[in-house]
Amino acid sequence: MNLASIRIITDDVDRLARFYEAVTESSASRPAPVFAEFRTETGVLAIGSTATVAMLGDGAPIPGRNDSVIIEFAVDDVDADFERLRGSLDDVVLEPTTMPWGNRSTLFRDPDGNLVNLFSRPE
Repeated sequence: MNLASIRIITDDVDRLARFYEAVTESSASRPAPVFAEFRTETGVLAIGSTATVAMLGDGAPIPGRNDSVIIEFAVDDVDADFERLRGSLDDVVLEPTTMPWGNRSTLFRDPDGNLVNLFSRPE
């Protein structure tokens, strides 16, 4: 079994896709207006509108209510990526910091409130 993707459900696919395009410095694949995805070497971050989960009824995910998942990206230089993104971040949770286990990390929230971690491992 392989993890295929993580999908964020949102009320505004365009806004979230633009945000992650800035974070990843890549263009989202947009097979439909209600869906976007970012393919990396190790997995896919997908963004879907609430319309993509409507058939789940009351069991559908609720946009902007994520309080338990951190979306993590391994990067070469946390500090450089933080400086590049600083002006577009509305909610910085942790400026670049060396964690007790050695990783260098910065955490911030995307426009829907999802927590994002850019990190690099010690050399």
